[in-house]
Amino acid sequence: MSSKLPRLRCLYSSPIINPHFAQPTSSRSFATDAPEHNPSIRRRPTTFRDRLNAGPSFTEFVSSPPSAEFSTPFSANHSSLNDPPTSEEPLRTALVGPANRKRQITRLPTWLQTPIPTSPNYKRIKSDLRGLNLHTVCEEARCPNINDCWGGSDKSAATATIMLMGDTCTRGCRFCSVKTSRAPPPLDPHEPEHTAEALKRWGLGYVVLTSVDRDDLADGGAHHFAETIRKIKDKAPGMLVEALTGDYAGDLEMVDLVAGSGLDVYAHNVETVEALTAMVRDRRATFRQSLRVLERAKGAREGMVTKTSVMLGLGETEEQIWDMLRGTFPTLLSSTRSFDGKIHRLMNCAQIELRRINTDIVTFGQYMQPTKRHMPVQTYVTPSVFETWRQRALDMGF
Repeated sequence: MSSKLPRLRCLYSSPIINPHFAQPTSSRSFATDAPEHNPSIRRRPTTFRDRLNAGPSFTEFVSSPPSAEFSTPFSANHSSLNDPPTSEEPLRTALVGPANRKRQITRLPTWLQTPIPTSPNYKRIKSDLRGLNLHTVCEEARCPNINDCWGGSDKSAATATIMLMGDTCTRGCRFCSVKTSRAPPPLDPHEPEHTAEALKRWGLGYVVLTSVDRDDLADGGAHHFAETIRKIKDKAPGMLVEALTGDYAGDLEMVDLVAGSGLDVYAHNVETVEALTAMVRDRRATFRQSLRVLERAKGAREGMVTKTSVMLGLGETEEQIWDMLRGTFPTLLSSTRSFDGKIHRLMNCAQIELRRINTDIVTFGQYMQPTKRHMPVQTYVTPSVFETWRQRALDMGF
């Protein structure tokens, strides 16, 4: 037993070398090339890393010209993001993933790329939000336009979308990245005062208030929403306030409450066409229920401006967009329109569409997949198509 090596030795003593085993020597230094690959050694699974590599790269969010390695040739007259893209410009594709599982993805089009936010207004607004424990849908929904809204050239040009009633929603729409829970934290009773104080301090010219859905509350949070609007108007009477509300589970009396609080624009989003609503939105939200909210808000006060927004790129068809927009003009409803060589009769007057309920403003936006867990983008809509729908909506009276 005495000939065995001790189990413990001093840290500063010289190493004990067993003469029966030759010590391996290596002339490799830190600057030498890596050893040759041994095909017999199995590579450790890297599923998470492969999925991460397949996602969008950092350069997708920076307004620099795309790398030639991943892009198809650009049109000759389109050299930077500041130049208007042409309708003939092809979408860029790239092969991503490990060598044995390559797949093709579509790169973010140049007209959708945005710069990294660095303006002083952006930094100031972000700092104030954290100090007052306020939330914005700009951050929670990972909006790529945050630099344009928060970074206005001056205070009156900047806008912000404050998200009331916390950062956790009771619904789970497949396009939205806001956190969800059946039992969110209770409301902050000081939030209306803090929100009004922050907006007065910023001196914004226009503010949008929105909120998570709170189906756990008896009123859906309508009283909290209305109180916030009243506080803002008391502290900053000249500030224009847009309220982007939920549907309050169909309780139209809560719509009246918010509409009568002094706001300037009542907004409620239908989000998508009726045919895709069940797939895109939470099952508790329906297209017809949203239309009833907009119709009730329009009649709550004389001169009320109502607004809704629609995401494109989810797989909707041209006919479905027409059906959503069209109104009750007799000459229009009695006519027919051709789509892709097929004749489709327009919907009858019994159906409640956006134009019939006198919605004042409709906006179109490109759907952007916030994370890999959410619905994929079906189509990147080009600026020329957006312009076409803008002109069509104006012709219909929006």
